[in-house]
Amino acid sequence: MAISAQQVNELRKKTGAGMMDCKKALTESNGDFEKAIELLRKKGASVAAKRAERSTNEGVVATKVFNNNKNAVMVELNCETDFVAKSDDFVAFSKKLVDTISQLKPSNINDLLDKQPEIKNQLTDLIGKVGEKIEISRFVYESAENGYISDYIHLGAKLGVLVKFGSVENANDQFAQLAKDIAMQVAAMKPLCVSRDEVPKDVIEKEIEIYKEIARKEGKPENILEKIAVGKLNKFYQENCLLEQAYIKDNSKSVKALLDEFNKNNNTSAKLLLFHRFHLGDENK
Repeated sequence: MAISAQQVNELRKKTGAGMMDCKKALTESNGDFEKAIELLRKKGASVAAKRAERSTNEGVVATKVFNNNKNAVMVELNCETDFVAKSDDFVAFSKKLVDTISQLKPSNINDLLDKQPEIKNQLTDLIGKVGEKIEISRFVYESAENGYISDYIHLGAKLGVLVKFGSVENANDQFAQLAKDIAMQVAAMKPLCVSRDEVPKDVIEKEIEIYKEIARKEGKPENILEKIAVGKLNKFYQENCLLEQAYIKDNSKSVKALLDEFNKNNNTSAKLLLFHRFHLGDENK
């Protein structure tokens, strides 16, 4: 049977698939819309299967902070090429993801797909439309009942940060700016953790052994190797612990000093609790 341009356009509006794909699906289904939609979905599943082994090093990081900065979501959605990552459909799907996660509060990706199967269908449809492997790599959902959460997305949406503070009552504009600056600090300086007591014991032991070996090869006496290692370890903390890092906008003070100064000037007791840093291609997904 002849397929009209109106039918093709209607299916395209309903599915978002390309004109030629819609025409082909309608032709194969003899004009049956439901069968045509099923064919398009199968095409998406077929593309996904064919590209299952492809690497997805491009994509976007998307955030959503809501409920007066008491809740936040951050998602990493990956694809194969930067061209697809910048497409309207891909960006729209990433926004759909953060909205869905903010509503359903799933514990992991499988839980998300179980609670909202339509997300899986939309992902399959998008794969069929763009012809690339697309995957939801990771997400976090944070809440801060008596605190404050700030986000930062770096230009290009390939790097995102959430920072969570505790003991924050009625955050003013000044605190909002401070929180945003600290989120930018995390993006720029890539800390390992908030404070030195959060550094894993095995990491500390490894660093100490490295420092000792370097000093030993430099001919330093064995009895002072421990002291040298501890001194270098303090430098390690200053570089890798957020509170001890030099503040990027004023390296004469640490992030801790910045927060302490704000609390003193405003008679507050805000605490820096945690952060999440998503960068495309991170190994710790």
